[in-house]
Amino acid sequence: MKKTLIVGATDNPSRYAFLAASMFEARGMDFVPIGIKKGKVFGRDIVDLRERPELEDIHTITLYLGPANQQEWIDYLIGLKPQRIIFNPGSENPVFFSKAKEAGIEVLPACNLVMLSTGQF
Repeated sequence: MKKTLIVGATDNPSRYAFLAASMFEARGMDFVPIGIKKGKVFGRDIVDLRERPELEDIHTITLYLGPANQQEWIDYLIGLKPQRIIFNPGSENPVFFSKAKEAGIEVLPACNLVMLSTGQF
């Protein structure tokens, strides 16, 4: 099964990153929540992004961080070698787009929630 890394994960149910995790959970899809805030999302600890953990078999990264909060994580996330990165609304970043494309990663400026709802994920 394809594993998705939710960057900017939160246990706050009013946030889109939480809604995405909810949709993954409801569909039985594998995901890893990662962020800088501690908490649990559907029984999974939010992994501390600041530790830049070694994660394997990440197929998709879905971003819920604005461009101003992405800079220090770009090289780390590209280094995870995902097949694609989904830039959700508000997370679009031309510099990150370019670096990811240069690394051979598919870049999608899209809404993860819409993609899941319409079977395009």
